[in-house]
Amino acid sequence: MLKRYTYKKITWIDLESPSQEEVREVMQEFNVHPTVAEELLSPTLRPKVDLYGDYLYLILHFPAYLHNHGAAHDYGEQEVDFIVGKDFIITTHYEMVDPIHEFSKVFEVHSMVDRSMMGNHAGFVLFFILQRLYRSLGYGLDAIGDDLEEIETHVFEGREKKMVHALSGVSRDLLNFKQSIRLHRNVLESLERVGPNFFGVKFAPYMHTLVGEYYRISSELESHRESFIELRETNDSLLTTKQNETMKVFTILAFVTFPLSLIASIFGMNTTDMPFVGYQGDFWVVIGIMITATLIMFVYFRHKDWM
Repeated sequence: MLKRYTYKKITWIDLESPSQEEVREVMQEFNVHPTVAEELLSPTLRPKVDLYGDYLYLILHFPAYLHNHGAAHDYGEQEVDFIVGKDFIITTHYEMVDPIHEFSKVFEVHSMVDRSMMGNHAGFVLFFILQRLYRSLGYGLDAIGDDLEEIETHVFEGREKKMVHALSGVSRDLLNFKQSIRLHRNVLESLERVGPNFFGVKFAPYMHTLVGEYYRISSELESHRESFIELRETNDSLLTTKQNETMKVFTILAFVTFPLSLIASIFGMNTTDMPFVGYQGDFWVVIGIMITATLIMFVYFRHKDWM
């Protein structure tokens, strides 16, 4: 699907799951290199930024679960390709990406907060799209932070066992997030170097801002990872302690019941010289011996601070 937007002299082509005909049309209109056009037809494994004379080719991946539109994409990556010239920008993605969709509405009606910020070349469109994408990552990290706070509350409420599964889910989210943006720094720093030469020195602060957005996201992600590790260790420690306490109780019960069973078995033997058996009150004598043995075991365990 091909959508075309214009603002002043800037043309924005947004391709979602493009067909060969749409890619061919774009390639001919904007003189896109055939190699680049071929890459637009299918996802690319690694992010990169390349300079092709009169345009930049940029590829970035973002955590897909932040813009989920179906169960099949809960935990993957969304790729966004950018071809940026002086007066045109082409974005390509293979499913709906919410920040781009939202920005298209703003761009289409020219309702920028400050229209003068759009500048006079397509680099500004690239800046605003990437800025929205990184801000959406921030919203995703906020959601993960809320999950961690909820888990922390439940951990200290004594629900350690149930939190094991919840912590596993957060671990998956953090791992997916880290894998998706792990190469962004190199790509953005490369863009920061070539951007001012391509778009002009006045565009350099915008590139610095994008790098800063990445570092903000990276710092917040690392903070969440540290919180997760501490929370998981605390949960494991509490769970282990609770399990040890349970095992200690069962061990004590086994030590207490074993001599009682032994005494009962002894007095249940079919012999002729069994002490106490056959005398008046023999039942209560045996019960008294068992109770006395229980009390002795209990006092001993308390003395050893085992219970």
